[in-house]
Amino acid sequence: MSKGTVENMATLSTDLFYDILKRLDGATLASASCACAAFSSMSKEERLWQNVCSSMWPSTKRDDVKNLISQIGGFKKFYADCFPLIVNKNVSEFTWRDYPEYAEELTEAEYYGDFDEFQNVSPSDFVFIVDIRYKDKSICSKVIWGIPNANGFNGWFSNCPFRIDLFSFSDQGDDHTGGVTLSIDDGLPLVTSMERERKDGKLWQELRDEIRLSWIVVNTKAKKAANLSSWSPLGGQRHWPTEKDFLLRFGSILPAEDILPCQMVECILAMKFQVTEASGVQTTLKLTELCMQLGDMEGAHVNGRNSLLVLNEALSCNRSKNYNLALESCHLYSKVQSEIKEEKMRYESRLDKLWILGGITIFVTLFCYFM
Repeated sequence: MSKGTVENMATLSTDLFYDILKRLDGATLASASCACAAFSSMSKEERLWQNVCSSMWPSTKRDDVKNLISQIGGFKKFYADCFPLIVNKNVSEFTWRDYPEYAEELTEAEYYGDFDEFQNVSPSDFVFIVDIRYKDKSICSKVIWGIPNANGFNGWFSNCPFRIDLFSFSDQGDDHTGGVTLSIDDGLPLVTSMERERKDGKLWQELRDEIRLSWIVVNTKAKKAANLSSWSPLGGQRHWPTEKDFLLRFGSILPAEDILPCQMVECILAMKFQVTEASGVQTTLKLTELCMQLGDMEGAHVNGRNSLLVLNEALSCNRSKNYNLALESCHLYSKVQSEIKEEKMRYESRLDKLWILGGITIFVTLFCYFM
């Protein structure tokens, strides 16, 4: 860059600098802050990061969410916490032999972990900020304050499987009280019939490629936030449980050290669409379900007590702006989970054969003895 160019930049007004920066996305804005002193100074402006967050997560436009973000450190910190996805690098070395069984002699306190630590985490501390996009267009935004129906530590919530169903709870100020639908106006391909869709899977493939989910958890007491979603689908099932249903699965792998014997759990975010119309002139999908659960290596759902501790731990775990790493850790977890299941089935099959062989041996021995 020539000396004349630098001098010309120095004469540019602050308003022009701001006008340039406000058009950038978060990653580009962060890179621009390293370009020169002027950009570095202006990139600290909260209004810029508020624009970035509003563009990426439309739910942050709500006044109550703006106040929440201000209380936990501002929009720049919120973006830095929630844009990178959770990455668990400890999955690759995990095998079935490393998976400990729950010993029968464990006390309730040992089984559930540190009760004092649990008392420091309250369901009311958590806020969930959810945004769904299709082809870069927002189709649903919802905020849940606290964990629904978690009526104290001594209630059913602590020991029952943890689950949050997004559309089972009304939310004051939510604009999406009606059904969330997609049609050809939103970019869906035209499907003439479900029989045709079963053959070519065009609608299913389009949905998997273009749908995006962000599920942010915020701890108001700890003033931390994290994105629990994988952003793009990890997998799914089409025509399940009926031929008109499409099930998509998002999620992440969360650390559970000193909380559960399996050391890590899967955050399962399930999204279900139903085809409400498939004709030669219109194709319509309706979002019928969106829920979150935590599952361990054996596929069992984690209870409410341990889920609070895991969610709290997730706020401080490793993250990466490389979304491929996040997807890789999720796929690796599924692979290890399948290998563990298969190896355990083989082990149990060998035990069954030994028991049968032992029983036959005892029977033959007794038969020969009495004969």
